[in-house]
Order: sequence, then C-alpha cells, then structure tokens
Amino acid sequence: VVLIIAGSFFAWRLWLSYQKTSVSRSWPAIPCQIESSRIVSERPTPASALAHRVEIRYRYQIEGVPHVSTRIRHVEAAPTAHRDVALAVQQQFPPGSERVCYVNPADHAESVLIPGTRAALYSIWFPLLFVAGGIGMLRGALRRRQETINPL
Repeated sequence: VVLIIAGSFFAWRLWLSYQKTSVSRSWPAIPCQIESSRIVSERPTPASALAHRVEIRYRYQIEGVPHVSTRIRHVEAAPTAHRDVALAVQQQFPPGSERVCYVNPADHAESVLIPGTRAALYSIWFPLLFVAGGIGMLRGALRRRQETINPL
C-alpha cells in the first residue's frame, strides 16, 4: 500500500508539473529584445561552493503596450556549481539580440523565453511502476489470504 501511495503521489506531482510547464507551448510567440544578460555567482552559505545562475532581462510589446520580463522558463533552473553550464545559457541570449518570447494570452505581463517541455510527462512511467508493483503485491497478498481462509 505504501508503494501505491508513494508512486501515485509522485506520478501526480509529475502530471502537475507537466500541466504547468506545457501551457506555455501554446502561447503566441512575440518578438522581444534582450536588454541584459549576466551570470550571478554567490555562495549560499560561507562554506559552500559558488553557485551560478543566469539573469536575463528582455522587453517586448503586445497590443501596443510595452512589457519587461526576466523569466527564462516557467520553472526556473536551480543555481549550478558549474559556471560553464550557466555561461552556455547566457550565451543563447546576448544583450541587444532579437529573440522570441512566449506570452500568456490571458496575462500579457507573463512571458517566458523557453517554452515548457514534456519531460515530466516522459518521466511519469517511473512512479507508475511502483503503483503497478504495489498493486501486484497487494493482489498476491490478498490471494494468499483468501486461499488460507478458503483452502478448497
């Protein structure tokens, strides 16, 4: 039963993540201009290694109204200890470059540079294995119990 509950919980979380991030795949693509792009390096604690994250600021206009945003993805990536990883993201969006951002049609102030992926949906099979395994074990245990009660 614990496997069924745990597997169901993680499958549900992956499904929610998929729904949250995939919504931006249907948002209209709008031209935008990258105003600034930089890597911020900081130590989360005095004893920890440097963590690097990318900060990007871009401007777009929709229905004649200018907007500014800093969101790269729906779910922002955690800071990385590898500066080269952050640098690779930063180099995709050099200052002054024209790019495409995806704007929420219901709220034009919400936008992302990289639309959501289907990665969570592609991974949902793994916790479902635990659900299936838990159901199999539960059925086996109930069948043995039934055979013990009715030994015909």
